[in-house]
Amino acid sequence: MTSILTLCGEHGGGQLLRSALALSLITGQAFRMTGIRGQRPKPGLMRQHLTCVKAAAGIGGAGVEGAEIGSTELLFSPGAVVGGDFSFAIGSGGSTTLVLQTLLPALLHAACPSTLRIEGGTHNPFAPPFEFIRHCYLPVLGKMGVHAEVTLERPGFMQAGGGMLTASIVPVKKWRKLHLTERGEAVETFGRVMQAHLSNDIARRGIATASRVLNWPEDRFEIHDATDSAGPGGIILLGARFANVCEISSGVAQMGKSVESIASGAAKGLRGYLASSAPIGAHLADQLLLPMALAGGGEIHTLAITHHTRTNIALIEQFLPVNFTVEDLGQGVKAVRCDER
Repeated sequence: MTSILTLCGEHGGGQLLRSALALSLITGQAFRMTGIRGQRPKPGLMRQHLTCVKAAAGIGGAGVEGAEIGSTELLFSPGAVVGGDFSFAIGSGGSTTLVLQTLLPALLHAACPSTLRIEGGTHNPFAPPFEFIRHCYLPVLGKMGVHAEVTLERPGFMQAGGGMLTASIVPVKKWRKLHLTERGEAVETFGRVMQAHLSNDIARRGIATASRVLNWPEDRFEIHDATDSAGPGGIILLGARFANVCEISSGVAQMGKSVESIASGAAKGLRGYLASSAPIGAHLADQLLLPMALAGGGEIHTLAITHHTRTNIALIEQFLPVNFTVEDLGQGVKAVRCDER
């Protein structure tokens, strides 16, 4: 019987589970995770995480125990990853992009190309919005030899969901190590508000707030009405594109939060990034750890290293023969290096 890797999911949230699922499918290593999301207000698997588990099992012929809402323990025994056409529905406004990021690394190692259709939320708090995947995440993976494209078929917000994300994925022939330590020349900054079934006055108030924080003219922003969304919602996307990288800071409309506070938070996030020289924002850095490990090495320069990032590093090192090191370069910049061991 193949050995089972025992993992603790208490301190890392859903990211640890998603990384473990992807790495298990790629390496063939079975795992048991306990204490899943143990420090969250509602511990255990939520619908979004359950979709990740079932989708991972679906593309990899895996055996699973504990795949139910609220479960804090999961046993996952992978089979062979197959490519093809897949459709998954979260059944709520849970994040489609996080499901995509769970399946993408494994499908890059399949024998044939794949098409994914994922239904749920495409613009969620605490998850990368569709535009971040398209403009920030996938272009960096492209530097590493990845050929994958995403399309927003229909936006979906909390709580209604109903959004649709599609992805086309070509198996990677050979991973290239990532060395991304400079932004390159500035290309553009941009702002966009996408909203569904809300007054344009709300968007204007958000734009006015972001404009003041970033000292941008209001005509740098555009408004898009997502009339095909199943329910009301909105997001402000603030971006900076450079020759080597793109960063997007966003804020999603939530009950009980004013549009001014949401726009201000997003704007301060981008302002902090622009005040630094680091090419990689904190969220993107976390998402690049697994690809760097699969490539067997690389180096990125980023902002502050979060606890989230450190727990993800520790998990990846249990699946793959790599070591990560973090060096403080000063002025708020950190070097994250990955080497084979």
